[in-house]
Formats: sequence, structure tokens, C-alpha cells
Amino acid sequence: MAGLTQKELAERAGVSQSLIARIEAGTVDPRASTLRKILKALMPSIGGLSAEEVMHSPVIWVEAGESVKNVVEIMEGYGVSQIPVLKEGRIVGTVYESTILRHFLKAKNPTSLFNKPVQEVMDEALPMVSTSTSISDVLALLSGDKPAVLVVKDGKLLGIVTKIDVISAIKPKGR
Repeated sequence: MAGLTQKELAERAGVSQSLIARIEAGTVDPRASTLRKILKALMPSIGGLSAEEVMHSPVIWVEAGESVKNVVEIMEGYGVSQIPVLKEGRIVGTVYESTILRHFLKAKNPTSLFNKPVQEVMDEALPMVSTSTSISDVLALLSGDKPAVLVVKDGKLLGIVTKIDVISAIKPKGR
């Protein structure tokens, strides 16, 4: 898509051509620092963007004591598949629709799951970045299994950056 050969990309990123070939083939999982180099080489035009410039705000979030039933209703209402979980203003986890489904399938009494507080079924928090984090660093985090990163300042949740937010930010303008 970038119109570069493996050799050209390797030279721009300062890595070996064989590494680029193995990444393309899916036989190696690059370190985050290597991925950042490659992303910067592929998309120099986005180098100046920060997480704050592409984040979505305000963030839909839930309290740790909120019932799973209420969280599901919030997810349905806003059309989101993951929600940060806060306790007394502090980010303590994330709840994904896939996590709720997994717990639902394992439960002896699935309907009782809906009465539990979300803190009993949540996963670890999404990765967190500062407002000044470069979009290439955000991209490196999103290239793994996380669907979003949280943008924080002084411990306060300010925004969220999803994969589509980054894609929209780097998309060429116009037709």
C-alpha cells in the first residue's frame, strides 16, 4: 500500500529485509520498538499527531460496583464492545463483551451473572498513554490484541483511542 519494497522499508526503518519478510509472513512477532520504527517509516505524515488529537472524548465508562446487567445495557445503548471500569475515579480494569460472554458460557447459573458487580468479571485495564504520546506509539500498542488505548493526564481519564480513530486520522483527506 505504501508503494515500498521490503528492502526500501527495511532501509527506512533501520531493520533487516529478512525481518520485514518474516513480519509480512506472520512468522515473527516484532518488539514494540521495532514496530514503532516500521510504522514511522511507513507513515511519516502522521508523525506529528498526538493521542490527544485523535482521541474520542468523553469516554463511556462504568463504576466497578455496577451490575453486569447495567453494563450490558450501556454497551447496547452506545454500541461499544469494551468499557473502562473505574473505582473512585481510578482506572481499575476493562470489561469486554467477549469477557461477559465467556463468563456467561462458564456459569452454572448464567442469569445470575447479570446481578454480579462488573469488577468480578472485568479484565485488566486497557493500555494507558499520555496526551502527548505520538500516534505511531499508539499504533504500536493497537497492533497487538488491544482494541483501544486510554488517554490519561494526571491520573484522570480524558479520552480513548480506538483502531478506527487512528485509521480515520491517517486516512487521506478528500476523495
